[in-house]
Amino acid sequence: MKKHIKNSALLLCIVAGLIIIINKLISVFSHMTDHLPTGGGKYYHWKYGNIYYTKSGKGKPVLLIHDLDPTSSSYEWKAVIKKMSEDHTVYAIDLLGCGRSEKPNMTYTNYLYVQLVNDFIHAVIEEKTDVIATGDSLSFVIMGCQMESKYYDKIIGVTPTDLYELAKAPGRRKNMLKFLIELPIIGTFIYNMEVSKNRIIDAFVNNYYYKGHMVSEKTIQTYYQAAHIGDGGGKYLLASIKSYYTNINVVSAIKKINNSICLIGGKEHPFIEDVINDYQEFNPAIEDAYIPNTTCLPQMEAPDKFVHLVNIILHS
Repeated sequence: MKKHIKNSALLLCIVAGLIIIINKLISVFSHMTDHLPTGGGKYYHWKYGNIYYTKSGKGKPVLLIHDLDPTSSSYEWKAVIKKMSEDHTVYAIDLLGCGRSEKPNMTYTNYLYVQLVNDFIHAVIEEKTDVIATGDSLSFVIMGCQMESKYYDKIIGVTPTDLYELAKAPGRRKNMLKFLIELPIIGTFIYNMEVSKNRIIDAFVNNYYYKGHMVSEKTIQTYYQAAHIGDGGGKYLLASIKSYYTNINVVSAIKKINNSICLIGGKEHPFIEDVINDYQEFNPAIEDAYIPNTTCLPQMEAPDKFVHLVNIILHS
């Protein structure tokens, strides 16, 4: 019996050791080549961690906020920043837990990002700004606008998240999942599998892009690198997202906001019109627009059409 226990313990140690080695190798090789653009970026020293951002152009400020995902970063806006900078001062940030920003061990909540955006506008931009946000990130822009409307002018949401998905709340099972992902060895391994290069390719081919075969190797590498900067620290954000801590019911805020809001969807996204119609049901003043031959990331898949549409919205 004792021999059996010793053999089992030895096997567990060997497996744990192999997982540690795999995790370390992934961390090292994922960013041997730097694909994330630097572009004269700076850091905003926020109370919960340093926030990487870039600033370019002149004119009325526009803040670009990428989708809330540990693989995402301000690279999402790379194809549109130069053209948008011709008429605007363009700020693009890496959210806490993403890209070059810090990835602290903490629970990430919707209100955390509400504070981040409001504090960033107040401390860095220092004037009312237009905001463009993708996916889940639109939710904390809406909540931030409800709390501090003086910071916001026009709001543009790109591929907004379904309102019913946003309303989902943490529970016992989700908290168990969060605990598992946050574990030092096995949690990091789970995270590495969730943000593997194959998973990222699959996301672009089957979800993010309408023409998935057109996604570049550089884009895949950049998303992969963004997820692994910080020795797996992105797992804490992933754990919070998976367990719904970054969710919030925004229906009440949507009803109260008086700001100009336009929601942009990729025309080929299978459910986007229904999703946007739900937003408009609670606030009929919300406008909509669609970009053909795109799905979740029209700013990356059709940047020229995206910038043209955004300029029409911002200058109307």
